[in-house]
Amino acid sequence: MNSSSPLRPARTVDAFEEVAGLRVPDPYRWLEGETDEVRRWQRAQARLATSTAYRNQDPAAVHKLIETYDAGARPLLPRHASGRWFRAEGTTLVVAGEPYGPGRTVVDLAAFGPAVLSWFAPSPDGRVLALGVCTDGSEHNTVRLVESDSGRLLDGAPPQVLHSAWAGGVSWLPDSSGFYFFALTGAPQEFRQAVYLHRLATTDRAAATVVEPVPVGAGSREYTLVQLSADGRWAVASHRVGSPVPVAVRDLTRPGAPWRPFLTDCAGTVAGHIVGDRYIAVTDVDAPRGRVVALNLDAIDPHDPSTWTELVPEGETVLRSLTPVGEHLYLSEFDRTHARVRVIDHDGVVTGEVPLPGKGALSAPFFALTGLAVGPPTDDFVFAFSTLTSSWGVYRHRPGESGVETLFAPAVTLVAEVTYEHAVAADGTEIPYHVVRPAGSRPDGPAPTLISAYGAANVPLLPQYQPEMAAFVAAGGVLVQAHLRGGGEFGRDWHLAAHREHKQVRDQDLVAVAEHLIGSGLTAPGRLALSGGSDGGLMCGIAVTRRPDLWCAVLPLAPLLDLLGGIRDPYLNFVIRKAWADPDDPGDIRRLLGLSPYHLIEPGDFPAVYVQAGAADPRCAPWHARKFTARLQAAQRGDAPIVLHVFDRAGHGAATSTEVAVAQDAEWLAFLIGVLGLDGVPSAGRTAGVLGGS
Repeated sequence: MNSSSPLRPARTVDAFEEVAGLRVPDPYRWLEGETDEVRRWQRAQARLATSTAYRNQDPAAVHKLIETYDAGARPLLPRHASGRWFRAEGTTLVVAGEPYGPGRTVVDLAAFGPAVLSWFAPSPDGRVLALGVCTDGSEHNTVRLVESDSGRLLDGAPPQVLHSAWAGGVSWLPDSSGFYFFALTGAPQEFRQAVYLHRLATTDRAAATVVEPVPVGAGSREYTLVQLSADGRWAVASHRVGSPVPVAVRDLTRPGAPWRPFLTDCAGTVAGHIVGDRYIAVTDVDAPRGRVVALNLDAIDPHDPSTWTELVPEGETVLRSLTPVGEHLYLSEFDRTHARVRVIDHDGVVTGEVPLPGKGALSAPFFALTGLAVGPPTDDFVFAFSTLTSSWGVYRHRPGESGVETLFAPAVTLVAEVTYEHAVAADGTEIPYHVVRPAGSRPDGPAPTLISAYGAANVPLLPQYQPEMAAFVAAGGVLVQAHLRGGGEFGRDWHLAAHREHKQVRDQDLVAVAEHLIGSGLTAPGRLALSGGSDGGLMCGIAVTRRPDLWCAVLPLAPLLDLLGGIRDPYLNFVIRKAWADPDDPGDIRRLLGLSPYHLIEPGDFPAVYVQAGAADPRCAPWHARKFTARLQAAQRGDAPIVLHVFDRAGHGAATSTEVAVAQDAEWLAFLIGVLGLDGVPSAGRTAGVLGGS
């Protein structure tokens, strides 16, 4: 262990991971527990992390820097119902006649204790507001029902716990008599979920909430979202969080009619909305960059793509999603990662294009399935937009109009320069990245640089405002946002190129970008840092163990670091089977060993490492961070610090309170300021202007 650490090495045990007939040493298995000994060890690690991060720095100044840029954090978009708009303002939910017009408070989350809003959805008639409330940072939330006019909390809300907001919260029936929702059937740790139907007016509470028998396939642990047509005729069950398909259809005008299997055998994505008697969707079936198709909901055999009606053919841009607006559909696309939005009619004819306020990104959920939870169509397209240097604003476009209306102006502008460049991977593929540097900063020598990347799960990393990254640039750093294969920026083929047996391609792409930055003279190993969260935290763990020579500092955040141990976790078992390997196949397990950072650690000279996790994380439990940190500390032969901070009341990020999130971001930023030798608190002349948002 490095001599600079005041902590004694963590003890080891004679334990083994046994999977698919393989027996692998697991010397830090004891750190998976939540015992008093583990908690004492974790608290000591947190104290070391904080003292290391803030050595020779003013914590209040770093916190202030984070808070300044957090003023531009992405808003929850207002939701429309029956001529009124509902929006979140801090801890309150407000109803108004316009998206950001003068309004009246419906409910204050403070009534539920230390709570975070996971989602909200007004009933179509606007009388009842459903909201998801999380009280521990874990993303696990429960449904609360509030009468919109009086603000009265209604009895009879369903008791089931929602694992997250990934299935959109609730899907209201068009007559406002109830809603569908997707929730856990037992303890969260078991990770078993089902679609439920809840009726508001049922006096028998036991009968008010029942499991809806959607035919999703035996044993499936994938997420399901029910979509409903505004006229009340059709219900569609979309299944799979990252690549949704309409797996089942139900004709609600036929009393007692069961769910009918629809696209039950489709490997691609078919994600869209009910329009009349058709399902109009963006699909990557026979179109890696996407096309728009229409499927008849009464089709006898919808599995044959030749029976689908093509409305918009595949083009040079990557088609991502559709939003119904009146009699139109707004088609969201990526043009070299930048957002583009075209307006089409229900026959696919282009009728206009939204003049976006710059080259940036639209606000969108992490996963495609969540994006289908839009509620009844509105007459206007209300959207949030940002760039790498300007924070989130909210805008409105009306079909047929040439301009957009600013509803909520961006609060923060980062005075910085942005360029779009690329490295070349070993197989010749160009790997794009954005560079964000403080305006006028052209140092003679290598610049302090942070690579932020993800490259997984078909999730696009977009050129959008990120408060914590803006604060890093404001402190004098250069940000590189790398678009690695495995992500969704460039379509299906880009995603599949680093999927399952090809997962290592993502990590090779990262090395190509790092070596290109070093070779170009922008930075050097002694001035280059890396950060990533979740699967990106796994990427960081691989980078620090496989190529420690490339980095000055590596920051895995909310990371997945022990792939073999993850197989024992029901949620991660689901993720690993979907994205990495078959845990029952010895060959696949050997391959996983080559991608599992905890198992890749050997004695060596490692860069500075700051690992951050949440005590309530339901996706990457904190024991991943604990085990990895303990093993890396024991293997460190150099003097660079290796520290860990597991934050209480923090999860995977989506339900972490603002107060805790600011503390998390401030600490890792302080760590980087120290390691990279940044200026810290910026001077007024070269960073942010806090503008007057409305």
